Amino acid sequence: MNILAVSDVPSPRYYDYYQPGSLDRFGLILACGDLKREYLEFLVTMAHCPLVYVRGNHDDAFLTAPPEGCLCAEDRVVVQNGVRILGLGGSYRYKNGLCMYTERQMAMRVWRLGLQIRRSGGFDILLTHAPARGLNDFDTLPHRGFECFNDLLDKYQPRYFVHGHIHRTYGYGIPQRCQRGDTAVINAYEHCEIEI
Repeated sequence: MNILAVSDVPSPRYYDYYQPGSLDRFGLILACGDLKREYLEFLVTMAHCPLVYVRGNHDDAFLTAPPEGCLCAEDRVVVQNGVRILGLGGSYRYKNGLCMYTERQMAMRVWRLGLQIRRSGGFDILLTHAPARGLNDFDTLPHRGFECFNDLLDKYQPRYFVHGHIHRTYGYGIPQRCQRGDTAVINAYEHCEIEI
């Protein structure tokens, strides 16, 4: 199955310059946050496949007006087309915001999911907005990753860890893909295609 992962800015290929049928090859869309509601609704309408999302640090409005036709994976394991997806949106807290967390708060979210993860037999994709600490993150608070994500990756070894938040335009050499153990780490900034 082909998966389209998107994050942070709309992809011109799949929005401004959209060609009818260009989304037909995807069986699933993953959205990693900080995308406008209208863009997500456009994608799910044109692709005719499920769109699973988590909230980014700028998505407080989704708490009261979520994108229609899309499935929120926040704080749970959702299964789409046989793929188990664990969703943990938001970023490291650097100012007041409903979708920002301290390391301790994010670790508590992960801890609360323990039973659900075990009942699901683990998960295939960890879907987040923020990266993991030391994997595609920066030392500055706004772009710091979460250490507890590393613990999740080490314990469950999902096939993919898909995140956003780190714009590849921030500097030279920011990777779109890297590896941690058996897990492929993917920065979905703008868009990235995955085959599972």
